[in-house]
Amino acid sequence: MKIIIINGPNLNLLGKREPDVYGDITFEDFFNKLEKQYSNIELSCYQSNIEGEIIDKIQQVGFEYDGIVLNAGAYTHSSIAIGDAVKAITTPVVEVHISNTFSRETFRHQSYISPVAEGVIVGFGLTGYNLALESLLLKYSNKDN
Repeated sequence: MKIIIINGPNLNLLGKREPDVYGDITFEDFFNKLEKQYSNIELSCYQSNIEGEIIDKIQQVGFEYDGIVLNAGAYTHSSIAIGDAVKAITTPVVEVHISNTFSRETFRHQSYISPVAEGVIVGFGLTGYNLALESLLLKYSNKDN
């Protein structure tokens, strides 16, 4: 099973950026823990601050991977193009947000990804990535039933 985590803008600053909102661990350190925890799957990650690069990555993996965990960051609320890229592919996408976007500024309540995602996980910190991975693993384990 191949799953990729795609992170958008400013998520490269995890551990430094607003630790009261996003925590104090870097994504690299967190991802190393995920790789150990989910050693039974081929797990990779990608991060870009550039909208077009995120779209390119979604299109590149969106027909051959078993799942995408997508935290598009602020592009969630502004990028129709990322939403269209998710809609265009066959790989299931789980949208993740570290913070509870609904308890923040009003503009963060709108997502162009949610309507075309398999599911959405918000507000559980980095644990949201674990929940997204578990949901994808459960989806595929139930395919045989």
